[in-house]
Amino acid sequence: MSSRFGPGDVRFFDRLARLYDLAMPPARVRPLRGGFAFADRPIERVLDLAGGTGRASRGLRPTGIDPVVVDISAGMLTRARDAGHAVVRGDVGRLPIADDSVDAAVVVDALHHLPDPGAGLSEAARVIRPGGVLVVQEFHPRTPLGRVLVAAERAVGFDSTFWTPEELCAVLSEAGFEARIVREGFEYVVVGRIPAAQVEP
Repeated sequence: MSSRFGPGDVRFFDRLARLYDLAMPPARVRPLRGGFAFADRPIERVLDLAGGTGRASRGLRPTGIDPVVVDISAGMLTRARDAGHAVVRGDVGRLPIADDSVDAAVVVDALHHLPDPGAGLSEAARVIRPGGVLVVQEFHPRTPLGRVLVAAERAVGFDSTFWTPEELCAVLSEAGFEARIVREGFEYVVVGRIPAAQVEP
């Protein structure tokens, strides 16, 4: 099955861009910062992957972290730019970002929309420096609310990929991260860390 809105559901989000922030508040910061706490390096340069209008970035900005928003949807990035965020238009599965160039990345409620989530996680592992972290907030498909969400996305025409927290930890491990669950529940958080043993003295 493929999405009726194209890879990554991009046409849907281009159309929704002007209304998106009215329905979606800034991301909750505490779980993201809980993931950052597992880093073995200072968190300064951060990417908001598949970040759309900058929802996660808006939440993090008051904490002194102002990520660069990366997304394939031109409509969503226009809104992020208008809100003052630095933006890069690009496919998360083929990031236009140099190797080992950021300290952390976040993916908030968006990993399931990527046409190839595994490629996106591998790309995150490539661009995050040793000791840095990837913090992923996603929806648990086996909770009552998760089952409703999965059915709703199928009905809309999305080709979404959902994992349980344990399944996502396994996928992160395959991509080269040390993974752990930070928060359980319908909207769970998992963190992956690039092994600190690779940090050069």
